[in-house]
Amino acid sequence: MKIPIVLLAVLAAFPAAASEDEIRAAEKSWSAAVVARDFAALEAIYSDQLIYAHSTGAVEDKSAYMTRLRTGAQRYDTVEHQKINIKLFGDSAVAHCHMRMMGTSNGRPFDDKIMMLHLWVKRGGRWLLAAHQTTKLP
Repeated sequence: MKIPIVLLAVLAAFPAAASEDEIRAAEKSWSAAVVARDFAALEAIYSDQLIYAHSTGAVEDKSAYMTRLRTGAQRYDTVEHQKINIKLFGDSAVAHCHMRMMGTSNGRPFDDKIMMLHLWVKRGGRWLLAAHQTTKLP
């Protein structure tokens, strides 16, 4: 059976849906770059419109957050995904995770168990982190 050319044209107009594996890989790249303090990788991972909401209630844009990382005001020594649930929405995806994060913030050490929500968007064939929200767990 031949597929009509019109149907092929319609299907070609829609990009392939995201896969959970792509989002898991994006999460892994993000956590590795944060711990390694790989600022070039983080600049490429974070959307220019990034909303970064910390568990303290502080909210920063990409520029402010990258400045905190570069100056050492925010430093991560461990970023460990313990559980991850991914929901796909075409060229966007939500990753809901239980995490353990250790490091220092404003000179104070932290060892937090958190719940994290990431919004990933696909732009130009790349997954970008558009939003980050964390909540401390008991």
